[in-house]
Amino acid sequence: MHGTCRVSAGERRAPLSVARDTSLPNLKFVDCGRRDHVRLRSSDPEDFRIEGDGLLYAARSLRASSARRTTVVIHAQDVETRERWHTQVQLTSPAQLRHNVLLYIPESHFHHSQTVREIVFLGQRSNSGGALKRRRRDWVIPSINVPENSRGPFPSELVRIRSDHDKTRSLRYSVTGPGADQAPTGIFVINAISGELSVMKPLDREQIPSFHLRAHAVDLNGNQVENPIDISINVIDMNDNRPEFVHQIWNGTVPEGSKPGTLVMTVTAIDRDDPRTANGMLRYKILAQTPESPTSNMFTINNQTGGIITVAAGLDREKVPQYTLIIQATDMEGNAMYGLSNTATAIIRVTDVNDNPPEFTTDTFYGEVPENRVSIIVANLSVTDKDQPNTPAWNAVYKIIGGDPTGRFAVPTDPASNKGLVTVIKPIDYEISRSYVLTVVAENDAPLATTMHLPRQSTATVSIKVIDVNESPYFEPNPKLMRLEEGMPAESMLTVFTAQDPDRFMQQTIRYSKLSDPAGWLRVDPANGQISTIAMLDRESPYVQNNLYNATFLASDSGIPPASGTGTLQILLMDINDNAPHVFPHEAEVCERPEPNAINITAVDRDIHPNAGPFAFELGSRPLDVRRNWTLTRLTGEYAQLSLKIGYLESGIYEVPIIITDSGNLPMSNTSYLRVKVCQCDHNGDCVDMERIVAAGLGTGAIIAILLCIIILLILVLLFVVWMKRRDKERQAKQLLIDPEDDVRDNILKYDEEGGGEEDQDYDLSQLQQPDTVEPDTIKPVGIRRLDERPIHPEPQYPVRSVAPHPGDIGDFINEGLKAADNDPTAPPYDSLLVFDYEGSGSTAGSLSSLNSSSSGGDQDYDYLNEWGPRFRKLADMYGGSDD
Repeated sequence: MHGTCRVSAGERRAPLSVARDTSLPNLKFVDCGRRDHVRLRSSDPEDFRIEGDGLLYAARSLRASSARRTTVVIHAQDVETRERWHTQVQLTSPAQLRHNVLLYIPESHFHHSQTVREIVFLGQRSNSGGALKRRRRDWVIPSINVPENSRGPFPSELVRIRSDHDKTRSLRYSVTGPGADQAPTGIFVINAISGELSVMKPLDREQIPSFHLRAHAVDLNGNQVENPIDISINVIDMNDNRPEFVHQIWNGTVPEGSKPGTLVMTVTAIDRDDPRTANGMLRYKILAQTPESPTSNMFTINNQTGGIITVAAGLDREKVPQYTLIIQATDMEGNAMYGLSNTATAIIRVTDVNDNPPEFTTDTFYGEVPENRVSIIVANLSVTDKDQPNTPAWNAVYKIIGGDPTGRFAVPTDPASNKGLVTVIKPIDYEISRSYVLTVVAENDAPLATTMHLPRQSTATVSIKVIDVNESPYFEPNPKLMRLEEGMPAESMLTVFTAQDPDRFMQQTIRYSKLSDPAGWLRVDPANGQISTIAMLDRESPYVQNNLYNATFLASDSGIPPASGTGTLQILLMDINDNAPHVFPHEAEVCERPEPNAINITAVDRDIHPNAGPFAFELGSRPLDVRRNWTLTRLTGEYAQLSLKIGYLESGIYEVPIIITDSGNLPMSNTSYLRVKVCQCDHNGDCVDMERIVAAGLGTGAIIAILLCIIILLILVLLFVVWMKRRDKERQAKQLLIDPEDDVRDNILKYDEEGGGEEDQDYDLSQLQQPDTVEPDTIKPVGIRRLDERPIHPEPQYPVRSVAPHPGDIGDFINEGLKAADNDPTAPPYDSLLVFDYEGSGSTAGSLSSLNSSSSGGDQDYDYLNEWGPRFRKLADMYGGSDD
């Protein structure tokens, strides 16, 4: 049985001065049964020596300064195996603490199984006067190793703790710490009397790899007998966990054509067992490869690192785009019998490289294009490429390497189909070339792999036929410039402006017409393009800009459909002296007296040099007082100054004639009149009248605004008067053509008096009676039918009313009618014609008129009313008119 070998050093409170051969701390070597083969020695033999029984002595006397804190290293060596151990012993003054240092031999030197060991208390001895005497006791603690997942039986005794004080008195033992009285509790239990420490359940190293407990020894009174000591319990690992891959599926890539030894990816597995033991040491290997093409061993794996590398050549994406590997990880350093294993899947995608050039589907392509057309696709070039689509190794690039010296064609790539689109980028002339034969090469965006020995490009021929179309005639030169003097009369022949037809192989005629002639000066012959004038050319015309007059002409051929072209004729008009100068400005102001101001004038001439300035200025001779009142002084060839010649001139408006002559080859003169306002001026030379207006706050703009407001007001008044007159006329037209005094609507006409005397003034009102035989069902209730409403049903035939008086009188009748009219919401307004109730037949008064609206009036002749005058003419029109 092997335990843990240690060197245990006690501590001692050494005096400040230590004599020679003084015994120092006692050392105990737990020799694991090697006592006869272990030799002890001190690191400082001049000051300290150690005996075979572990006693450390001072080899010489030590002073306080040197012995206050001294460290001695004790070495132990097995003379057979040459194994070495060491520990440190610190000597301090009595005021300082002493430490106990342990040295552990590696755990791998001992067997995992353990028997019950006894932890005993050892004493220390000091040499005082040559006699050895027990001074202090301490613990000697070996580590305890417990295998995990033990099957028991439980409780299982681990170690027995004992103090040599138990020989003289009864002691009680206890342990504290995680696993005992701290969580997780109940794992370790100690017998308080015997000191046996036991484990109560299986341990799991992956949860808690070690426990650190503290043992206590007290007497029955609870007094501490020994100092607490730490107990370390190591859980020995067992192979109880399988390896676990970090990912169950691993993805990697490798370029096709890779050389053997290329790293693809690294897989990793984790084992929860102790990695320092074989239980946690993993080994990797490949169990299967799918597909097994071109060989079954295309890849291998580093059994320790998990790196997957290629071991064979021949990776071709076009044949095998992907491989699937089953990877196994086994612990116990890959021991298939004792080790645990697990598997994962590695998917390796073979990436594409440009190892296949594009190839045209045919050697020759055909197309046709009309002449003079651009941006038109002539032919589609198709290729095949075995590389992965939509990658630089698959995308085709087309280039024209022959047959197009002038660069009239281009071949861009259609990104969707990878086809080459032969496109016209410059106009093609059928008359120059009727066909083209292009040589086109196809390559990839990415360069071809250097390891491939296939052709690096593919070549095809494109035959293009040009179609002749009717082209527009063109003028040459365009524009055409000619120089002419202005003033050329009408019907003058200027030039011949003709166009050329580019269609040399078509027999066509060209007709000419005028497209733009702003001033209307020109005419063109439709057959031969001869241009002549129909009006005089004038350089000063507003249609002439910078002495240039532009006219545009149209040339049309006889093709089907016809084509036309335009040409511009530019006429540069040269100036002649055809415009006389005139004075500027046309109006001026001057003071009544010659001081302090004068008028500066100049001349304006529409001609240009040399037919304009310098000018000659002269006062006119008429009227006679002009030269007497004014004087004209020439300042330069462009300016002159007009001033008063006399001392005073009355205020007013004067027309001063000024004769101006230009400098043309045939000079032209003109008499211009300068309108001069002579006014009173202040000391500043400003007119006083204008100053007053400005001082009053009314400028010219204000005066004009006031006048406009007055005019607008007058117009509004005039319009109102016209509107009132028209309204009166309309009102008069609506009235009957009768005098207001004779209006029958407002007056009672008295035709004759038949009665005589005052006795006839007593009228019998009893004759005005209501009908007494009205049917009850023909009368509407009050509130539904007005009493003055004429019934719409057939008129009832009332019997002749008797002369006897009736109880009802006219007053009640009128009051009832008034009440009905006031309460009827449908009654007409007060200015409407009211229809009163029908009085019925049988009245003794009889009918007052032969006009009956209910009877037909077609049998009567009302034309005689026209003879009664204008007052009855309207009535005659109403009753005697025709059906129209």
